[in-house]
Amino acid sequence: MQDTELLRYSRHILLDDIGIEGQTRILQGHALVIGAGGLGSPAAMYLACAGVGHITLVDHDTVDLTNLQRQIAHTTASVGHPKVDSAAQTLQALNPQIAVTALAVRADAQLLDQLVAKADVVLDCCDNFITRHAVNAACVRHKTPLVSGAAIQFDGQISVYDPRSPESPCYACVFPAEGGFEEARCATMGVFAPLVGIIGAMQAAEALKLLAGIGRSLAGRLLMLDGRSMEWTEVRMPRHQLCSVCGTI
Repeated sequence: MQDTELLRYSRHILLDDIGIEGQTRILQGHALVIGAGGLGSPAAMYLACAGVGHITLVDHDTVDLTNLQRQIAHTTASVGHPKVDSAAQTLQALNPQIAVTALAVRADAQLLDQLVAKADVVLDCCDNFITRHAVNAACVRHKTPLVSGAAIQFDGQISVYDPRSPESPCYACVFPAEGGFEEARCATMGVFAPLVGIIGAMQAAEALKLLAGIGRSLAGRLLMLDGRSMEWTEVRMPRHQLCSVCGTI
């Protein structure tokens, strides 16, 4: 680790749980972030500041004026530009020592299969169930830990799905594709601006813990936040033995 890196990451290195070894693992890590919006903005920004060596951003959308209420990686000047390009500029400005790959494409199953295979951790920061299930399937197939977050109105949730652990459920165990969950969109239901920052920052924290090999992840636990009262509820989640995605691995 170079002198500039020792100085930049000194507050991590001072932590006994991280130290030089943990920070080195972070520097060598590759995080795949699906979605560069409300959740992806704070998540990716914290990963960049913390020194994750390679961050890949995937989002097919462009910045809209309505995004600026909560999507902090973007500015007024970014309106009309691809979100991944705007976010990549922000990440590089925060930390020019890291590598950022920006992919302005929709995350379909074929692309995810290629990208997840190269990643050490995946952050699901998207806003639709089809993509979430495609991300989960790729993570299960490649045994890559998945940090999943969601936020709508005043309600947020976060969990880790780690296919490396035989006890950990996958996303489909908890939210099966055939479960008939109703899609909730910010455009029609609204979202409390700081809520995505809270959940996105927690996604970054879980990803950094996984990369550094420290602490206990949220695997097997779903945290749900009521933003009106700022109260957390924890639900334990076992692996579903008959799950169509991970039940046979």
